[in-house]
Order: sequence, then C-alpha cells, then structure tokens
Amino acid sequence: MNEKGKMARLPNKVEAIIPIVFLLTVMITNYALGWGLDPHIPVTLSCGVAMIVGKLCGYGYKEMLASGLEAVNQSLEAIIIILLVGCLIGSFTACGTIPAVVYYGLKLLTPAVFLPFVTTLCAVVGIALGSAWTVTATLGIAFMAIGTTMGLNPALIAGAILSGACCGDKFSPLSDSTNLAAGSAQTGLFDHVAAMITTTLPSLIIAIVIYAFFSLSKIETYDPTLANELSSAILDHYKYMSPILLVPILLIIVVAVIKMPAIPSVVLLSLIGSVFALIFQGIGVADCIKVLHYGYEAQSQNELFRNLVNRGGMNSMLWTNNLVIVAVAFGGILQKIGSVESLLGGLIKKVRTPFQLVLVTMTTSIFCITTMCDQYLGLIIPASMYKDKFDEMGLGRNMLSRTLEDGGTLWSPLVPWSSCGAYHTAILGVPTLSYLPYCFMNIINPIYAILTLSWGGNIIYADGSRTNLFGKLKKGRGPAEAPEQAYEKAMKALAKIRNGENVNNI
Repeated sequence: MNEKGKMARLPNKVEAIIPIVFLLTVMITNYALGWGLDPHIPVTLSCGVAMIVGKLCGYGYKEMLASGLEAVNQSLEAIIIILLVGCLIGSFTACGTIPAVVYYGLKLLTPAVFLPFVTTLCAVVGIALGSAWTVTATLGIAFMAIGTTMGLNPALIAGAILSGACCGDKFSPLSDSTNLAAGSAQTGLFDHVAAMITTTLPSLIIAIVIYAFFSLSKIETYDPTLANELSSAILDHYKYMSPILLVPILLIIVVAVIKMPAIPSVVLLSLIGSVFALIFQGIGVADCIKVLHYGYEAQSQNELFRNLVNRGGMNSMLWTNNLVIVAVAFGGILQKIGSVESLLGGLIKKVRTPFQLVLVTMTTSIFCITTMCDQYLGLIIPASMYKDKFDEMGLGRNMLSRTLEDGGTLWSPLVPWSSCGAYHTAILGVPTLSYLPYCFMNIINPIYAILTLSWGGNIIYADGSRTNLFGKLKKGRGPAEAPEQAYEKAMKALAKIRNGENVNNI
C-alpha cells in the first residue's frame, strides 16, 4: 500500500528488469566505447528509472525515497568505517609499516618458488593495504616484469597476483569491500573476517600448491633489478626501516582476536600508526593530521614506490563511499518496488537447505556483478534479498557476509566490463579472459564453499556454533553480531530445527 492508501502491485518481469537492463546497457556501452565513465551517475540514473517503474506499479515517491534512505542508513556504520580506513592507510604508510611489509617480503624472493611466493606476498600485502587494486599497481607491476624474465606465461603471473591480492583484500579489516559485506549483512566486521577462514584459507592453500607446481616446472632466468630498485627506494625515503614497524600489522590481528568493535579499533590503529610516524620517521603532528585527511605523499623518481606510498587519507575514500551510497539506495528501491522479488522471488521460495541458500546467494551475487558491472551491487543486493532467509534458517549473519565475499568479491575481477576487471587488465597488461583460467583462488573459493556445504560442512549458526569441514557440529566463538530482532528470529528458528520441526513453516 502506498502513501495515498492505494494498493501497490508487484511489477511484472518485464517491468522488474527495466532498471537492471538500463544500468547494464549504460555500463556495457561505457566499456565497449571506452567512455571511461565511473559507475556513480549510471547507478544514480538507474535509481530514477527504478522509481519510474515503481510509480507505474502504484508506489509513491516518498516511500521509495524512504526505502532508499533506510538502506543507506543500515550501511551507515560501514560507510563511516570506510572513511576511517582511509585514515588508517595514510598513517600506516607515513610510519613505514606498509612499505616495511613490501621490503621484507621482497627479501624472501627466490626463483624456485616464484609463483607461490607471489601469491603469498600479495595476500600479506593485501591484508596490510586492504586494497587489491593497490597491490596490483605496486607489487603486481613488479612481479609481471620479474616473472616474464623467468619465461613464465604473463596470464599465469597475473592469475597468481590477483589470487593473492583478492584473498588479502577479503581478509583485511582495511578493505572497503570487507567492511561493506559485513555492513550489508549487518554483522560484526571481525565476526565476518573470522567466518571467512573456514572457506577462504583452505582455498588459498590449494591455490598456492597449484602455483608451486607451475613455478617449479619452468624457471630459467631471474632478474631481481625491479625488486632491488623498489627496496632501495623504500630505504632511501624512510628515515627508519626495521621489523619493529611491522608491529601495527600484528595489532590488527590482536584487535580482531579480542573482538574490539570496528570503529574504535580502526581509530586506535590509526593513532598508533601516527605515533609510530612521529617517533620513527620524525613527522610532525600537523603533518600527521594532514596524512589522516589527505593521505601520504612522497616525491620519488621510482614510479613503483610512488604508487605504493602515495595513497590513503579520509579524502581517498570519498569515491568509494559515494558509490556505496547510490548503490545501496538503488538496491533499497529495487527491493521496495518488488523488482528483485518479481525476478527471483520464486527462487527464494524453493530454498529449503543451507546449501541451496548459499548457492542461490552466490548465483545472485555473480548475476549482479555481471549485469550491473560493479562488485558493490553484488554485495548489497543479495544481502537485502536473502538476510531474512538466513534468519529463518537459524544461520549466522556472518555466514551471509562470508557467502557474499565467496561469490561476489572474488568474481568481480573476472568480468571484463566490470570496474575491477577493466582496472586489473589495464594495470597488468593482460586481458581479463586470458588471466581468468589462472585465478585459481577466485575460482576455487566459491566451489570449495558450495562443495563442503553439500555434505553439511562449514555451516555457521546464529548461536555461534558451527559444523567443521566434515559436517560435525562444534561449539564456536559465540554468536556473531546481528540486529536484535533478526538474532531473536534466528535463534527461535534454530531451536525449532534442532527439535526436528519444519523451519519452512516459521
């Protein structure tokens, strides 16, 4: 019923798909013709198209606007965290922590284990940076040059880089997609990170083993020039370079283990990074404040070094947050007018098991990224569609957020016309469809998650209990964060499930 008291109707399938087709048409045209447009305005225009469809179906402007704003409000904590993560990246760069990770990682490079090393180091640096994009723009460029001197297939090298970078991005509390996945599912950031260990870590290990086979099969020559030049640039720029600068990275693990709330933990780590910058790099207080706002900026003739350190700051996250706001609003409007329900509602009603629910969630996420060209929509829309169903099946909200990352974040670099696919292709110089078969981490992770669920493994319940790889129930860390009403609903459903009642009648 709309604001005038009239009954609104569900859009038919043609009406329901119009906003999606509009967005898809604009984004594919943008990709095909090389317009170079960011997705912000196309998504904003798609909000208007969705409202027009909603108006034809009897919905009022105010209620559609309210739905979009409510969706943004639900993601507000994630939006604030993303801004603060910019401060954290700036302070970690200014104090030398992020460059220290790169410097000591490069010292461990040996030709015989090149590909598994590349994957591992990109994953570690990805955790430190919270950005797969920055990893490919720094280490990725260096490793592409080094690997080709060894006679390796450039597509294979790109696959190893992206496997590690995307995995690190997923695990990092600094990542905008990680924060958005947790925010969209309305669960705790570190609850989400802990949940991913059950599927992402084993997938990474399998990928590293495969890369080890390829790495050992053909290594002929090795030219360490680029790695040495980057290491020298780091030493020349920073006044102090020591393993002690890795302490802030270890503190990320500490705040995750003690389950400190995300906003206080990011603020605390940003301040610690600033203190390290004052003590070890001699940066003034005023400069630290500027770094937190505008990011770190260094002058150097080494382009790889500039790409590594000239980043961060609250200002740098505005592009991401602007897109998050309009994308979240788009998802909220689509949900309000019943567009998603019309297209996929029948699919939701057929879901009876956690395996089916995860499969449908991943499929929807991949569909959104492929058709809407952006990973944020692949996280936001499935979360809004299926979070109630996760509650109805007694599952934890962090299982929803884990699933969004397993099928959403990792799929985005594999779509040529998505922002991620286009970016990584431009940076690494390898076509998306060429490196796709070698992104073993991105391919294995969703398959592993679905396969283990098929026999009841790796299920996370609302009370914090979970099944192990083989489906045996065990006590967990405690319940993940969730909205109070959602948690109560999930706990009631879980009680009925364990009493043998039909959860689909809840």
